[in-house]
Amino acid sequence: MPNRKRFRASCLVSNMKTRAAGLFRVRHAEMEEDRQHVEEQVERLLRGEGSEVIGCDVGLEQSKPATLRKNVTYIVCAVIFNDKEEVLMVQEAKQDCYKQWYLPAGRVEVGESLEEALKREVKEEAGFDCEPITLLLIQEQGPKWIRFIFLASVTGGSIKQLSAADQESLQASWWDRESSLPLRGWDILRLIDCGLKYRQNPRHPVTLPVDLSCRHVLQRLVLVFATAEEQVWILLVRAPGLHLPTAAAVKTHAVTWAANMVVQDAMPSSYYDHDVNTLGIFSLQHNGRQHGKTDGVCFNTLVALVPDHVRRNEDGEKVEVGVTGQPPLVENPRYVWYEVQKQTLKETLLEMTKKTLVLPIHSLY
Repeated sequence: MPNRKRFRASCLVSNMKTRAAGLFRVRHAEMEEDRQHVEEQVERLLRGEGSEVIGCDVGLEQSKPATLRKNVTYIVCAVIFNDKEEVLMVQEAKQDCYKQWYLPAGRVEVGESLEEALKREVKEEAGFDCEPITLLLIQEQGPKWIRFIFLASVTGGSIKQLSAADQESLQASWWDRESSLPLRGWDILRLIDCGLKYRQNPRHPVTLPVDLSCRHVLQRLVLVFATAEEQVWILLVRAPGLHLPTAAAVKTHAVTWAANMVVQDAMPSSYYDHDVNTLGIFSLQHNGRQHGKTDGVCFNTLVALVPDHVRRNEDGEKVEVGVTGQPPLVENPRYVWYEVQKQTLKETLLEMTKKTLVLPIHSLY
């Protein structure tokens, strides 16, 4: 009898171990599947593609849905060159800048995509049909005002003459950048220079808006921590399923402040010991066809978390801090660090981080 009990107990323990081992294998397989999904998503973003926005992890309660003409303004601006590297300019018809010259530019209207707005503005102000080549730069003053600067090429039409002057512009002309021209604003010289440099040596891949809807102005983070040994970690949110963190832009801060919000949420004790650097944009998502519902933009961004090696003690004296070789401790259980295993992905992220090979976004705050 005792032998039978021992036998049953042994079988029970064996069955429990078998089930536990099975559950471990299932969970391990699920984790590997999640990690593979994350790496595939990051690779898609690196290629300039998008990914559907299914939620917002941080800051949604501080954000309102983006609505053109109400709480967001998007500006499109075209940098277009001819074969002589002269740049297309338009003469303003507005009273406050009458007869001054500027790049073809204007507000995105309700129901338009960014590219549709660009083509319309160039046609109305300069007379040409055009095709966008790539985004050159994004400038922002928080989610309420964002300007998208495109490099574009002429595909048809004819240059607008003074005889066709209207409320959009008086005329258009090619400018050699040397002759005297009364400019509406000197800010465009930087944009023209960006276009020339990109034509000569592209610093980032061709980047054009991806047609995916978004309700808010959001920043999706590929937030990396790299060591001297070239290990690379990415910060992820655990549920529902491992995914890249997404944060809403708030009107009191720059769009890229969303990355700081995520780091503060994930590791508050380490926040002031690190720099949160939004290096640029892999891709951006915008639809705009449903007013107030798809007027938002999702910026898929590369963010580097970099230790601040020089800190101050209680007396205000600078103290050199060594590198630990590990990412800072995650204090919020919602988050987890994932070490990139795929060699090609790791090498690409390291190169992009070191050389900033992404579309730049600049705050005008």
